[in-house]
Amino acid sequence: MANDNRTLAARFHEYFDIELATTPEKQAQVYKIRYRVYCEEFGFLPAEHYPDGLEKDEYDDFSHNCLITHKLSKMPAACVRLIPAVSEGRTDYPLPYELLGPDVLDRQFFERFDVPKETLCEISRLAVDGAFRRRSGEAATRFGEIDALHIEDVERRTFGLISVAAFLASAALGDLYHLTNGFAMMEPFLPRLMERSGIRFERAGVDIDYHGIRAPYFVQLGAVLDTMHADLKEFYQSIHKVIEKQVNNS
Repeated sequence: MANDNRTLAARFHEYFDIELATTPEKQAQVYKIRYRVYCEEFGFLPAEHYPDGLEKDEYDDFSHNCLITHKLSKMPAACVRLIPAVSEGRTDYPLPYELLGPDVLDRQFFERFDVPKETLCEISRLAVDGAFRRRSGEAATRFGEIDALHIEDVERRTFGLISVAAFLASAALGDLYHLTNGFAMMEPFLPRLMERSGIRFERAGVDIDYHGIRAPYFVQLGAVLDTMHADLKEFYQSIHKVIEKQVNNS
């Protein structure tokens, strides 16, 4: 097996595009990924609520969605959403984590939590299509399209970067839209995994069954660069550059 000594950024961008989903077509691709993952694959949400195969909710009307697409197959691979606490014409709509209630949220955390509401956001609906998570040959009826491409192992190994890229995209969006304080409902292993790369999350509540066992976590998106490991920092900066160009042109 040949070693791939390229940076994380170089490996990822060779095989994937990342962009803001600003057109109806791109937004539909985001909602389709979410439907496949949240409804069909894991059953977190009832499929019958989305007869058009698009998992969309009221937050999408004022959120920022990112889409990751596999270059060779043109298949939508992953998505992530950033929900601002305050947006034009809307100041009193609670973020999803705020609806969890006092039995879930950590009272001591929120007693000392004091940041301007206009800097608050929630990272949500981070989803990677199963075609880019499973080994070749598994669930062939669902993932036959990508298996038929006979993708080399060196490219398949970049699939593990997709979820990291999606999170980094949400951090870049937070910086570009001045949403520097973020919450996310996360599986407990994920913050521990991210901390190995220097990204620190603070638990803000207890575990609950919320699209699987998850807990609310807080991250200072404006400070992730301060502790991020060098290879991941370059990866983040490459994603930030791509998204910044799109934000400036939108």
